[in-house]
Amino acid sequence: MTNRVLLNNVEHADLRVITRHGPEFGDAINQALVLPTELEAAQREYPIFLRRDANGEYQAVVLLGLDRDENLFLDDGGWQARYVPAVQQRGPFSIALQEGRDGAEPMIHIDLDHPRVSRTEGEPLFLPAGGNAPYLQHVARLMGVIYDGLEISRAFYEALEAAGLIEPISVEVKLNDREEYVLPDLFTISQDRLAGLPASDLERLNQAGVLRAAYMVIASLGNMSRLIDAKNRKLAAL
Repeated sequence: MTNRVLLNNVEHADLRVITRHGPEFGDAINQALVLPTELEAAQREYPIFLRRDANGEYQAVVLLGLDRDENLFLDDGGWQARYVPAVQQRGPFSIALQEGRDGAEPMIHIDLDHPRVSRTEGEPLFLPAGGNAPYLQHVARLMGVIYDGLEISRAFYEALEAAGLIEPISVEVKLNDREEYVLPDLFTISQDRLAGLPASDLERLNQAGVLRAAYMVIASLGNMSRLIDAKNRKLAAL
């Protein structure tokens, strides 16, 4: 159950948010959604794949582990990467349209029942005089990344699909004689098809802001070796 309300500095003046990461906050996952607006940051850390959601539409995910509920970037010290996906950073916050003087505007809401919300621990949301604390300013920027990413997602993946760049990929990971993983239902960007596109298609994708992101998805697959190394270290420590 959730208890989402519009965030304000009167009723929520003393609220704090726990920012550390751990299984108790929903971080023990082997995949996390990433939006087109954060692919540049995500590709430096994680392998990125595409998959279809429940409605059959494409979305990008970063691979965090090989087993169910396994996040190889998470340990007792927190999330060990330079970038944490926005949906995992956002914690109790969400964006909803609120009617204002100039029509519907996206406003930050907070789930008061979320395990990160506290009145005694964590980062304050508001300054004593009522202004936004630095952490809430960070949240506002983060929610902008999410909101903008959701706004462009459909057109982004439609452009990739229309150009014939999305293809299924078979991900098979063999660690040793006993440990082998096959990850189904994943897609990637075809490097060969991208290289073979005519200049007019490349220009169209570039103007739409899609071309650079396509190269980022391809480049991110080099991070599979980092993920496999982390899995091997985990197995060696057992």
